Amino acid sequence: MTNELRVSTTDIPGLLVVDLPVHGDSRGWFKENWQRDKMTALGVPDFQPVQNNMSFNADAGVTRGIHAEPWDKLVSVATGRVFGAWVDLRAGETFGTVVTAELTPGRAVFVPRGVGNAYQALDPGTCYSYLVNEHWSADAKAKYTFANLRHPDIRWPLPLDGATISEADRSHPSIADVVPFRRPRPVVTGSNGQLGTALQALIPEAIFVDRADLDITDADAVAAFDWSEASCIINAAAWTAVDAAEGEGRAACWAVNVAGTANLVAAARRHRLPLVHISSDYVFDGSRELHTEDEPFAPLSAYGAAKAAADAVVGTLPRHYILRTSWVIGEGSNFVRTMARLADTGASPAVVDDQFGRLTFADDLARAALHLMHHAEPGTYNVTSDGGVVSWFDVAQAVFEARGAAGQVSRTSTEEFAAGKLTAPRPRHSALDLTKLRATGFVPVDGGEGLRQYLAAMT
Repeated sequence: MTNELRVSTTDIPGLLVVDLPVHGDSRGWFKENWQRDKMTALGVPDFQPVQNNMSFNADAGVTRGIHAEPWDKLVSVATGRVFGAWVDLRAGETFGTVVTAELTPGRAVFVPRGVGNAYQALDPGTCYSYLVNEHWSADAKAKYTFANLRHPDIRWPLPLDGATISEADRSHPSIADVVPFRRPRPVVTGSNGQLGTALQALIPEAIFVDRADLDITDADAVAAFDWSEASCIINAAAWTAVDAAEGEGRAACWAVNVAGTANLVAAARRHRLPLVHISSDYVFDGSRELHTEDEPFAPLSAYGAAKAAADAVVGTLPRHYILRTSWVIGEGSNFVRTMARLADTGASPAVVDDQFGRLTFADDLARAALHLMHHAEPGTYNVTSDGGVVSWFDVAQAVFEARGAAGQVSRTSTEEFAAGKLTAPRPRHSALDLTKLRATGFVPVDGGEGLRQYLAAMT
């Protein structure tokens, strides 16, 4: 037994041995089996347990099979001793790796989901305890991965031939025949949008859903969705019909951008998932020439108000990444493609020259989302292309020049362009300060070079 709380890593990534202080006197002993603040400070994940199970083993030699479950758990003993064996059953380089240890009241082990757990009681009257962060159900058991106790790298203290083992545990497949536990993957909403399409190219192994697969405005559907294989949520779904949100589309805009986001926040909280959410320059009024992440919200439009409300909701999650962006360009309908089509058909559009910002390329935004999740602290980050600030007219003129139609774009003001139309008010200045993003090690593409590459690749 130890008088100091210690946490040690093992050869299986995420599997941690926790030595627990046990305080004894003439009456017996006392220990803190799970102490959130102390243990998380030493590296144990804040795994938010919801169920505690106890397994009593009357005789020494009772041996429980290698089960990898779709949840995390903290295993320990209340009385007696066990020989614990853990096998990494997750797909990847460490598949099949074994760690063993003797557990007493003074030692616990944190077992991440997908790592097989087995033990053998060494004393009669042993009580084995495990704290888990999902409720057990028959449906959940169908997602277990099993391996046979006769793993070549496990030396059981008591021979298995004389051990008490269930028939099911005797019949599990050998490690060579195990289908590996699928590692958690990102769940991406809005899979068919510009960002969703870019993410499909970047992380094809992710779980992509569109509205037909998951209507994020339906709270019951989001709650019932199978999040057991999720590593995070990337919310690329959004209502982006900015002008329509000023009229008949206002309710739909709020439903998707606020209520839908709130439903995803609830799911992320319930399942302990980080959430990546895409925000907008429209949360500001554009009165500043350069916007930092901590600028107070001042939306001018219904769309901007919805995006600001969503940011506030997402900000309540401990592990959130709000990516504030502007002028997104990717696959599908967007300003650059519209200008290219007009250039190719000989049109001569009038384009506003008094709204200023930077383009954001969807593939760059996708790269930033993954980079920030892996290399940055949770919070809000501005993400656009780098380089000089331009107007919409500057962008249109660059597109026309690239298409060999130079000189066919004319200038107009925001007021002239909006005359007689139902349009949402736009921020005049949309440029976002990229200092915080660059400090994480991410290098945004230069806006001019990004546009040239985009036009060259455009079909």
